[in-house]
Formats: sequence, C-alpha cells, structure tokens
Amino acid sequence: MSTLAAPTTWVESIGNLRLPGKSDRRLQELMDRNNEGLLTEDEREQLEGLVELSETLSLARAEALQLLGRTPE
Repeated sequence: MSTLAAPTTWVESIGNLRLPGKSDRRLQELMDRNNEGLLTEDEREQLEGLVELSETLSLARAEALQLLGRTPE
C-alpha cells in the first residue's frame, strides 16, 4: 500500500461525510417499507443503491477517522 500525504482538514472532511438529509430520509422510508413487505421493484432498486452509497460513505469515514486516531460518533 502506498502512502499519500494529505492535509488534516481534507481527511477531517472525509470523516464528516454523511448522506444528504433528503437521501437519508428516503433510505429510512424505504427500509421501513421493506420491513413491512411493501416495496415495489423500483423502490427495491432505490433501496439497494442508497444502502450501497451509505456503506461506501461509512467505510470512507471509518478510514479517515482511523487516520485521525478518532472513533466514529
């Protein structure tokens, strides 16, 4: 693995990444509908995409926080 120097503020900004509020609310709505067995096929595809994006952001945040020596909130 190679090492790349980066400004601390840049790494901190990665550590602060979150889904935008509208996307987060939609993700929660789709998860609730999924739990109730009410998703349409289009909604299932939306849910899969939002879950994938959320997981990717979480991994990037975790790596950035590890570099900073912090724990997730």
